[in-house]
Amino acid sequence: MPYGVTRWCGVLSGSADNDVYQFHHVDRATPFEEIWQAVDVLVQQGKILYAGSSNFAGWHIARANETARRLGSYGLVSEQCLYNLAERRAEMEVIPAAQEYGLGVIPWSPLNGGLLGGALRKEREGAGSGRTASGRAADELAKPEVRARVQAYEDLLDKHGIEPGEAALAWLLTRPGVTGPIVGPRTADQLASALRAVELELSAELLAGLDEVFPGPGASPEAFAW
Repeated sequence: MPYGVTRWCGVLSGSADNDVYQFHHVDRATPFEEIWQAVDVLVQQGKILYAGSSNFAGWHIARANETARRLGSYGLVSEQCLYNLAERRAEMEVIPAAQEYGLGVIPWSPLNGGLLGGALRKEREGAGSGRTASGRAADELAKPEVRARVQAYEDLLDKHGIEPGEAALAWLLTRPGVTGPIVGPRTADQLASALRAVELELSAELLAGLDEVFPGPGASPEAFAW
């Protein structure tokens, strides 16, 4: 089996009818010709049905699927990437590539490590713990410009009477190409909140306001060429 396949992490659904093996990261040492040869064997053995990528660049997705097309392999069916209101760089090339090749987009860290889950309100209420009290959220809130933007975000949602975490998840569900974000609830209340986000409809006014607070980079090459 190629070196690259032996070091990949896979996410299997647990059912032989819908297993997806998710490559955890691009392997720079193994040609895609060898990768698809190994994947085809796994499919033939009935161990997986589909393969997806995670943390790929747009050109990785293109190369992977063009190689699969040339070899007669099925190719990638999904891309798991860092994508949320505060981190929108995937919109430049990753998501357009996924859409072009028919991949479902599965955003990870939809609350940006807790930053979009009402971090400042929790801080004021003394309820900050876990993700919001340390790690990425705490590091980001130490930056004045980020803190000001998160405050504007929470103020906007207070005006509309919507919980920040639910709005962040609901926003992702409005984005082209997104199949569904990966949520990591630690409590029953957090799970219930994530489920409410599925039914939440964000108004055009609120969506425009969110874009003002967290503007996206835009698609490439326009995003960096002019």
